[in-house]
Amino acid sequence: MTRHLNPVERDSRRGRGAASCDSGRFERHARELTHDGWDIPEETALLRTDVREERPRSLINYVRSPDIPFDRTINPYRGCEHGCIYCFARPTHAYLNLSPGLDFETKLIARPHAAEVLARELRAPRYRVAPIAIGTNTDPYQPIERDRGIMRQILEVLRAFRHPVGIVTKGTLIERDIDILAPMAAEGLVRVGLSVTTLDAQLARRLEPRAPAPARRLAAIGRLSAAGIPVRLMVSPVVPALTDPEMERIMEAGAAAGADAASWIMLRLPREVAPLWRDWLEEYYPDRAGRIMNRLREMHRGKDYDSAWHRRMRGEGPYAEVIGHRFKIAARRLGLDRPTAPLQAGLFRVPPQKGDQLALF
Repeated sequence: MTRHLNPVERDSRRGRGAASCDSGRFERHARELTHDGWDIPEETALLRTDVREERPRSLINYVRSPDIPFDRTINPYRGCEHGCIYCFARPTHAYLNLSPGLDFETKLIARPHAAEVLARELRAPRYRVAPIAIGTNTDPYQPIERDRGIMRQILEVLRAFRHPVGIVTKGTLIERDIDILAPMAAEGLVRVGLSVTTLDAQLARRLEPRAPAPARRLAAIGRLSAAGIPVRLMVSPVVPALTDPEMERIMEAGAAAGADAASWIMLRLPREVAPLWRDWLEEYYPDRAGRIMNRLREMHRGKDYDSAWHRRMRGEGPYAEVIGHRFKIAARRLGLDRPTAPLQAGLFRVPPQKGDQLALF
């Protein structure tokens, strides 16, 4: 088990995923919690969510990764209150001099002017339209979106520009925005990916403490699909010897709910995620910890994680091949392997704003 400078008592982190709040890797100095020497009982304070705000100078983040099907993303929030212990985005909090552990899920950054900045970027003469991906780093429908509404404002801008968008989420709050998404879907402008990691409610609560329960996510797939919004079931991440036995059952449940496609990604443990994950295993599943880590290392050339392009998402070797083969068989049987229609980029338009010269014809 990794030794952390700042382990947090279990009572203080109820409803959270990580067990520590070590300093980010870019900080010059590490802070360590120590006992003050006084043997006086003190009340344990429950960790609360703290939300700060920032005004971004730009919102669209361009990416050049050769193993992903998009080249630009948007993040309404930094950090994610869902607290998924396996989240590969945790290391990004280190760039803010915050902990990828508990800070990632309790010290959040909201971007209330995101829609305004996005509209400005889309109006730029040099802008060239292509689908924007939202939710690939942190979830746009995490709990604070209910009060902030930043994602909804972004969707209103995308609708006005008739801009294609792909959304990835675990959040059932997406149902709130069906009134925007359904008309966009009718024009081929939106596709949703909804992640279901496990059907076991107890396991889900431990893995993803503040994300909606699996049954609730499946219900959201049904509501989106019924509204004409295409939904991809994302079986991700697949955790060896923990969630992988459920793969076919998850796919069957997603297909029954109305998903028209499916995908999968193997568990990824970049940078600080690996020790956080190992701690989580020792706390909740010590009997399987060794087996799970051995499987992961088999797929990543003896390491907890291999970041090489085209290997990082699924690993390699016999076990990864078996998972891929099982997925293909189930997808074919359930009709989840059919090609999906590409998002439409040709409908893009810059809407008029106050003061614009109107066309005569």
